[in-house]
Amino acid sequence: MPTNSQVPDDTFSVDDVALIFEGGGMRASYTSAVVKVLLEEGISFPWVAGISAGASNLANYLSLDAVRAERSFVDFVSDPQFGGLGTFVRGRGFFNAEYIYEQTAGADQALPYDFEAYRANPAASRIGAFECDTGRAIYWTEEDVTTTADLLRQVRASSTMPIIMPPVDFRGHVYVDGALGPSGGIALDAAKADGFSRFFVVLTQERGYHKGPARGLPLIRRQFRNYPAVAEALAARPANYNRVREEVFDLESDGRALVFAPHRMRVSNHTKDIVQLRASFDAGLEQSRRELPLWRNFLGI
Repeated sequence: MPTNSQVPDDTFSVDDVALIFEGGGMRASYTSAVVKVLLEEGISFPWVAGISAGASNLANYLSLDAVRAERSFVDFVSDPQFGGLGTFVRGRGFFNAEYIYEQTAGADQALPYDFEAYRANPAASRIGAFECDTGRAIYWTEEDVTTTADLLRQVRASSTMPIIMPPVDFRGHVYVDGALGPSGGIALDAAKADGFSRFFVVLTQERGYHKGPARGLPLIRRQFRNYPAVAEALAARPANYNRVREEVFDLESDGRALVFAPHRMRVSNHTKDIVQLRASFDAGLEQSRRELPLWRNFLGI
């Protein structure tokens, strides 16, 4: 078993609940702790979805790598190639996405990825992205993945925040952040389409959060003048996001969803301060362990 894998002797398979990871950039420092606790407890789901930073949580969860889950959103920010204004002005993005997602997964690189563990995981997976040239929201499945490079390019595409990171070419299309789709960044639609009626939803915003109107639309329209669907989707995102969140909390009220929402989110989607990110992860870990009995009760384990 790979060194980074942390799987207990006893595992618990949940047959009827979909696991959904919301995105949120570096706010996933908080929710990557959920990945750690699920793996520590040996809790496996039959179906997992992630969009944007949630796709990274998905990839790390499905490869059973609690160490990588934590490092991805905490320690890795100290890597000198992680990004910043220098990489942004050189056209590589404020987050140096090609490096982060596609040049770090080798055995001797910064964030080794256990692709064999991912392939061996029986769970179905869905990674959401937005197709700039068609205006479609798409979900890649495990059947769309044949190599580590495929998987991590999909994760990169799903995580590509417009302007902050350059769009991603993949298999003949151009992609940006999956949160621009009708799901708003919470893949409840995909889980329902695949027949699930019970959900474990991991959010990266507090329960009282409400997304306001989109900002920067004139810049988006100029930057993506060849892809007008991007600006249209960004303008529609707040309404989509707020609608899906409301549905998630309605499902929780009906006993059909368990919702993990940070008690207090202290970092933003672009925070790069390792001290703040460590504090965020630790807070997420404390909350996850405190709420674990509620998880077990909902999941029936």
